[in-house]
Amino acid sequence: MKTTKLKIGKIPYTNLFPIYYYLENISARPEFVFLEGVPSELNRMLREGKIDVSPSSSIEYLKHKDIYSLIPWTSISAQGAVGSIYLFSRSPIESLGNSKIAVSSHSETSVVLLKIIMNEFLSLDCSYEITEASSVDKNLKQYSASLLIGDEAMREAKKLSAISNQPSEKNKAIAKNSLQITNHESPYLYDLGAIWHKHTGLPFVFALWIIRKESLAGKKELLKNLSEDIILAKKYIPKHLKTLAGKSPMRKWLSEKELVSYWNGISYDFTDEHMEGLLLFEKYAKNL
Repeated sequence: MKTTKLKIGKIPYTNLFPIYYYLENISARPEFVFLEGVPSELNRMLREGKIDVSPSSSIEYLKHKDIYSLIPWTSISAQGAVGSIYLFSRSPIESLGNSKIAVSSHSETSVVLLKIIMNEFLSLDCSYEITEASSVDKNLKQYSASLLIGDEAMREAKKLSAISNQPSEKNKAIAKNSLQITNHESPYLYDLGAIWHKHTGLPFVFALWIIRKESLAGKKELLKNLSEDIILAKKYIPKHLKTLAGKSPMRKWLSEKELVSYWNGISYDFTDEHMEGLLLFEKYAKNL
């Protein structure tokens, strides 16, 4: 008899490593099958029924509520700076009106968030062009600014010494203001999560654990198991951050201290406040 499998989307980014480590190594259920892809790829796979459930872009859920349900009490969010969604700019963000901005093809939510920041918060009219290039140097030769997400954004920020090589007091100012110039030739660096929080006072929900409604009928028990495992993972992670840092493949380019600090800035919860932030994002998105 063929065993029913639950096809789960897997985003290979640092922000979700702790969750997947728990699912694959601690709970390690044989009925769980993980299919890897960047957020935009998993959005499409979920929409087309190629996977049953995935931590996918919040904008994907908001656009297609009729075909999706959510795993409750969990998200991938930030209450302030997220540390992996960056706008690199040749000039201060306030001067980017009528500019062309390169945006990553990997994330729909971050692109919408950037448009909200520019249109709603700063009253700037910009144009946006999707690019596959992940090099800030390359993008800024052609565009006024460049949006990168995930590990690509973190690598570029680290490469530019935007955070790690600054004095500790300056680091605090960077985190507070989401702005940093390493020298006169280096780009400005903006954390979109921090800008959202500055203007709204709310967490930003980058992704949700989204379930295809069609999968609920035949795989209800498997989805219940996944939901329970994610809740257990959320309890496990804060107690084992150093262990997770040691297991992470990202330790090749991020120190244990950097990984722990980054994960401490990620929220896997979904509270009433997270819901308020998500609904405000939906309201702004409809105005674009």
